[in-house]
Amino acid sequence: MASFGHGTRRHPRTRGRTWSRSGPDRATLGIIGAICAVAGFFVLGIVLGPVAMVCGWLAMGRSWAGGSRSAPALVALILGAIDTLLALVWLAGPTPGYGMF
Repeated sequence: MASFGHGTRRHPRTRGRTWSRSGPDRATLGIIGAICAVAGFFVLGIVLGPVAMVCGWLAMGRSWAGGSRSAPALVALILGAIDTLLALVWLAGPTPGYGMF
């Protein structure tokens, strides 16, 4: 029935896309994640670190496979993990009075 002026060559459907295209794309998520990761080293690392990791993971397409990894996404994921780890170490630090001195 596609021969009556409504061909499928102009607007083919992409396979595997089940989400809407109204949200931010992968490049924007990678940049947002990298900004959150860098800002997390200075303020609110316990919040901005996981946000950077989520943005980086989503920007990478939720998988490690493939060569489509962008640099901001990978930077966001790695710096977000470091930021979260440092924030957790800082929160679980020794309490005053129980140290060496």
